[in-house]
Amino acid sequence: MKAIFVAYNQAYNQEIVNLLEGLGQRGYTVWEEIGGRGSVDGEPHLGSHAWPTQNHALLSVVEDALVPAIMNHLRDTDAANKDLGLRAYVLPVEQAL
Repeated sequence: MKAIFVAYNQAYNQEIVNLLEGLGQRGYTVWEEIGGRGSVDGEPHLGSHAWPTQNHALLSVVEDALVPAIMNHLRDTDAANKDLGLRAYVLPVEQAL
């Protein structure tokens, strides 16, 4: 199993959730209204007067076979929506209950 961690502009939350659910991935956890600044480009999302936008983050533990499809769809979604600020990471899951 793998964990996929995704950070993105909060305005796109439903699109990211729909993407997972459309691929048959039911389980996930979302952290709302988090701040950050990307390492590549784009504006900070800090929830402040100067930088009012915020991010959400999502973690989903998925079967290994589903990882390529999710990552490809996330990549396509990011390419189609430059203001999304999406970053996604795949991490190994050692154990799960």
